[in-house]
Amino acid sequence: MFGKILSLVGNKIFVENASGVADTNYIGYHIVFAEQEHKIVGEIVSLDSKQIEILLIGEISGGVFSNGVLKKPGINTIPRIIYKSELELILGSQNYLDKKNLLFGASPIYKDYVVTSDISGFFANHFAILGNSGAGKSCGVARILQNVFYTSTNDIPASAHVCLFDVYGEYYNTFEEMNNFPNLHFKKYTTQLEFGNADLLTIPAYLLGVDDLAILLGATDPGQIPVLQKAIDLAKIFTSQDPKAEDYKNNIIANCILEILSSGKTSSIIRDQIISVLTSYNTPTLNLDTLIHQPGYDRTVRQCLNIDDQGKLNAINLVVDFFQAYAKLKIEQIKLETENPYTLKDLYYALEFALINEGSLVSEAVFERSNILKSRLATIINSDKIHYFEFTEYLSRNDFVEQFFLTGPNGDTCQLIDVNLSFIDDKFAKSLVKIFTKLFFDYTTSLENRGTYPIHVLLEEAHRYVQNDTDLHVLGYNIFDRITKEGRKYGMILGFITQRPNELSKTALSQCSNFVVFRLFYPDDLEIVKGISSNVTDDTIEKIKTLHPGMGLVFGTAFKIPLLVKFSLPNPLPVSTSLQIDNVWYQ
Repeated sequence: MFGKILSLVGNKIFVENASGVADTNYIGYHIVFAEQEHKIVGEIVSLDSKQIEILLIGEISGGVFSNGVLKKPGINTIPRIIYKSELELILGSQNYLDKKNLLFGASPIYKDYVVTSDISGFFANHFAILGNSGAGKSCGVARILQNVFYTSTNDIPASAHVCLFDVYGEYYNTFEEMNNFPNLHFKKYTTQLEFGNADLLTIPAYLLGVDDLAILLGATDPGQIPVLQKAIDLAKIFTSQDPKAEDYKNNIIANCILEILSSGKTSSIIRDQIISVLTSYNTPTLNLDTLIHQPGYDRTVRQCLNIDDQGKLNAINLVVDFFQAYAKLKIEQIKLETENPYTLKDLYYALEFALINEGSLVSEAVFERSNILKSRLATIINSDKIHYFEFTEYLSRNDFVEQFFLTGPNGDTCQLIDVNLSFIDDKFAKSLVKIFTKLFFDYTTSLENRGTYPIHVLLEEAHRYVQNDTDLHVLGYNIFDRITKEGRKYGMILGFITQRPNELSKTALSQCSNFVVFRLFYPDDLEIVKGISSNVTDDTIEKIKTLHPGMGLVFGTAFKIPLLVKFSLPNPLPVSTSLQIDNVWYQ
């Protein structure tokens, strides 16, 4: 079939077609130019009756395939079809029952051959699974995970921790069979409040850090962060049984009163604001009826706020001296012995105090900027969303994460979790996904022995969450970008599943090492795929545009070269099949 080399153009070689037959079945086959010390590998990209176009892709030396060509074949070297023993160096080990090998699917080019990768090469790195709706993306995801957990009955990945955030509830029953395998467990969380057949997705309010609260309440100004941090600190103190908590509360009230007294406003406004504060915020030792002692007789705080005929507060110096005695306590002096769980309602009460402490009653600008956070928190408290933050027991952040990945009364490890987000709106879902992902990341980075508890977060419709949004301006970082840059060494791995890579954070996508690409049409998306790897050529892009459903192109550090894969259908299928109009309209 192969004759002499006709010409070399860059990495393409044109070889005489000795058979004179344009057999297009050979397109996609790999050929070898066998040199004395090494072998140069190419791929047939086109042919006609006169010549065969071959793209050089790599070399085999010492039984190892390496991507890229350092030296072109000699002009007199005649190529041949690749041997089976050499093909395994490119497609991956054909022993996919070995725990070290991850099965993807069948090779559409070579009959009876499969495409595999080293399991660490794929799952120890961030990855992206891309494809238009209907291209087979959901089935491909399900098939890959089923291959991980179902392929080998001898080696069970019992210490895996995979959390799949499921936007449409497509995978809810796709992995139930895992529970029939020894030491394997599949667990479901739901956001359905009334009729869910799984555990309700909840996170205790007391585990929300300042960044979590900023995300939940949609903070837009870095200046709002100190207020939220103060609210969290106050919530811990106000719900504590420690006697020192009341001292701190008195300190906050006293400082607020002193700020009002020094505001320069009229006596009537000062009196009304102080009464308003002490009516809403008081303690047993500091309230409107607290006695202020003076020589001869005692007066209550309320009585000291009386205004005389000339419109003055005659006892203002007495009031100032009284509240200054409570305002001397420094924040760092308060060290509570214990922390109690608190609710969103406790947090709301603490946020009001925080706003007072920040001067919201005397500074209109501060009030306008921060009061919106209080309004948004009130909206959550007064809606069904409050149920997602209710929790019956007190757990540390690390204990909560570990319990999240446990199942059943025996506390067995749950290797795969599906979180069904289909019952909540996109904005709230985005907040929850960010909060849980950050929680997992914080857990993995807290471990003394890094990488001993790997967590994989798979984000279906990732473009909804992994965006270039305001987090960088408000918090100083985007949690997904940060994890893609820092998480791998701690065992925190992200998998992005999306039909719109163009809308995904460019930073996050650039940190992915492996890709599974199903059919894509949109030019901007294709341009992004082309820029991901030097191995993705114009010919590769043309392949992506015409891929059949269930066919994908895999490439990245886990693969020697970009390879076409025909994924077998998962069993059972995710609920993602296309609408059959003829079955619905004419039933």
